[in-house]
Amino acid sequence: MNLAWMLPIPVLLPLLSAGLALVVGSRPRIQQLIALVALVTSLVFGVILAVGADSGPIVLDVGSWAAPIGITLVADRLSSLMLVVSQIVMLSVHVYSLAQNLIDEGADVPVAIYHPTYLVLCAGVSNSFLTGDLFNLYVGFEILLAASFVLITIGGTRGRTRAGTVYVIVSLVSSLLFLIGIALTYAAVGTANMAQMSTRLREIDPSVALVIQLVLLVAFGIKAAVFPLAAWLPDSYPTAPAPVTAVFAGLLTKVGIYALIRLQVLLFPGEGLEGFLTFVGIATMIVGILGAIAQDDIRRLLSFTLVSHIGFMIWGLALVNKAGLAATIFYAAHHILVQTTLFLIVGLIERHEGSTSLRTLGGLAKSHPILSLMFFVAGLNLVGIPPFTGFIGKVGLAQASVVQGGWEGYSLLAAGMVTSFLTLYAFVKVWNFAFWQSSNDEHITDADPARVRTARQKRAVNRAIRAASERASTSLRLRESSRTKNEKERTGASVLMYASAGSLIGVMVAMTIGAGPMYAYASNAALDQMDRATYLHSVLKENGRGHGTSQYAQSDAPENLQKFAKPAQEDAARDVRHDDRTIPAEVRPTRSELWSHQWRPPYVTDDDPAIQERIENLKLTRRYVEGYPQGRDSR
Repeated sequence: MNLAWMLPIPVLLPLLSAGLALVVGSRPRIQQLIALVALVTSLVFGVILAVGADSGPIVLDVGSWAAPIGITLVADRLSSLMLVVSQIVMLSVHVYSLAQNLIDEGADVPVAIYHPTYLVLCAGVSNSFLTGDLFNLYVGFEILLAASFVLITIGGTRGRTRAGTVYVIVSLVSSLLFLIGIALTYAAVGTANMAQMSTRLREIDPSVALVIQLVLLVAFGIKAAVFPLAAWLPDSYPTAPAPVTAVFAGLLTKVGIYALIRLQVLLFPGEGLEGFLTFVGIATMIVGILGAIAQDDIRRLLSFTLVSHIGFMIWGLALVNKAGLAATIFYAAHHILVQTTLFLIVGLIERHEGSTSLRTLGGLAKSHPILSLMFFVAGLNLVGIPPFTGFIGKVGLAQASVVQGGWEGYSLLAAGMVTSFLTLYAFVKVWNFAFWQSSNDEHITDADPARVRTARQKRAVNRAIRAASERASTSLRLRESSRTKNEKERTGASVLMYASAGSLIGVMVAMTIGAGPMYAYASNAALDQMDRATYLHSVLKENGRGHGTSQYAQSDAPENLQKFAKPAQEDAARDVRHDDRTIPAEVRPTRSELWSHQWRPPYVTDDDPAIQERIENLKLTRRYVEGYPQGRDSR
């Protein structure tokens, strides 16, 4: 069955529904129903595409325009997995926001635009995951960013406007760099189709290719919030309403990670930036978690852990092997769920207590046991305690580091272990202050220096008190200036809010139970990326221009198109001669063979004798399995 016709639905349906919801803006109930139906329907089609993509990439040339003119939509394992997880999160967050009555907080809140804006955000995320065209990826980014500009300032408070201004400026800078990168790429290779770019970028001057790669790397790094480009995030995300913060934390940075995977694996495979990415991954993990343990507000603490755990995904990307990429993909899917869930739970805490400051919270384990259990499970998953998916992803990254060896692999492994222990410390800190101990217990700022005996100890205590007071004061000012009147009150939470956050807990548990097939899917997605032949053949076909009928110059076609057809066909023929589609299909491992080798506790690597024997029998070189460029020694 041809599923290509379904590809535009996750993008078009939310956009069309957003327009319809805006038309009925005076009827909030109808708006809610339209948004809910659109998100549920998109999720159904996303699941169907993910199942279909397991048999091979699903490709659609929009409007039947062939590359390099047309825009191509592609659903392979990587994009389908990210799409389905993101749609689950977007649906759950939307139900949470309905229950919270986010759009009905006061006369100053733009009631009519919340649901349309949220749907536009969903369409932008879906378009970013499904596109096979670099410029259309830019369009997807701009769609979701335009919607996020509205959502991050919803409520119109002073703090949100200030944070939104910073967010807008940083986003515009990253978008400008992205656009410059697209212009450089098109000037160098004459196409924005990523499959064609994958072939042609290997033929241009290496210094030009490096400039293009670095420009795009910085643009995507800002969007993914990697060090040192992440300073904007902890001050921007915590100021938004809880559902908005949750969907931002779960999805927007992962779109940047997805773009980095396409950049480093599909467009510039193994191009000598492993050392740079290693440094970025280590710095992102360590700096982010050190920022987290210094916070006195749960929202800001989670924002810093968000930055820190982006470093785990850079870790897998820096290793340049299939095991590392598979762990990165799996960990990204895990982190979307766990980070979104934690921010929704923090939103529930704020609804009950009117605050998220650790200085004012306490005794939640006794007063709200269900809420405490939800936070405990999600927190353990974030830390990476067995048997949760966080542990599985980190073990995969650790194994990939050992397989890789060298200073890069062991440095990343050491940094990951330190970050995991510090994440545990941050989680225990929140649990002790907010959930376990009474709110009447003494904090450092309540200490009496007069009770300290020596002058040296008194000076140390005074310094600690001043530092803690400054942090608490800064955190309090930021939080109070960003909250609306209703958010400052203890308005309580509904059962539906608990159910929506609990549903994500259920998805995490289900993902843990089905970790074997899930990790196998991620491993196959990694193999698809590194063995680019499957992707290139599916997108470009044998003619080098894809499925579109516009590649053939009709006699009644405009003269300029007829002139374009012949050189485009010549370029496509050259692409076919140079890309990886020369691998005979019969020598590639079948889907069942891949499945059987992807999951063996803890995980099977490429050094497994059974896999090596299979590779030898099929006469596959390591280049096609690991994705190394020709002539590069495998590790």
